[in-house]
Amino acid sequence: MAHYLVIGGSSGIGRSLVEQLSEQGHHVYSTFHKHEIKSSNTIHYQHLDVTADPIDLSFLPDRLNGFVYCPGSINLLPFPRIKPQSYVEDLQLQVVGAVKVLQNILPKLKKSEDASVLFFSTVAVQTGFNFHSQVAVSKGAIEGLTRALAAEFAPKIRVNAIAPSITDTPLASRFLSSQEKIDANAERHPLKKIGAPEDIANLACFLLSKQANWITGQILTADGGISSLRV
Repeated sequence: MAHYLVIGGSSGIGRSLVEQLSEQGHHVYSTFHKHEIKSSNTIHYQHLDVTADPIDLSFLPDRLNGFVYCPGSINLLPFPRIKPQSYVEDLQLQVVGAVKVLQNILPKLKKSEDASVLFFSTVAVQTGFNFHSQVAVSKGAIEGLTRALAAEFAPKIRVNAIAPSITDTPLASRFLSSQEKIDANAERHPLKKIGAPEDIANLACFLLSKQANWITGQILTADGGISSLRV
């Protein structure tokens, strides 16, 4: 039985991951910001604002086997319409927040012999899309952080990231608000469907597990083939 921290586990991919880890018999410590969820026997929820300073993680145990950082945003606008402050806000949420939490819990991860850290990027970093400059900046930083920390923390702690395409989560709801939008987004992908939270959570569970103990420093795409196939 392992102990995992999932930041942003109240909805979407994070919630699916928390539930899967709990079903596997692990203890999961997770946080919410806006969508409160009650704790259970194996899932311990706590409110946390990752943009606050300092952050309180005193609810965690002394040892952690894994850490997953899920908070994100999807703001798609033409470049001239994006205020510079919007880039800063995204970096604060998606990069600085991850750094603050990881620096806080690093001693707990080091107590484990098989610790794993997992971040989330987006397919838009490696595959250029219109109107994605804001999200690509912050998630591009996450990919750089992933590789740098994987090198620094080896061999004790593995660090990887998942880069999904559009997934049916509350975060993406405004892009999937009608059947026409769902069908149009599905058609863009070679597999002719959009991702489900469970699809991404399945990969996350694998990367956290001992089955992935020879994988580190990787950005793994889960994107219905959109980044590499033209069919």
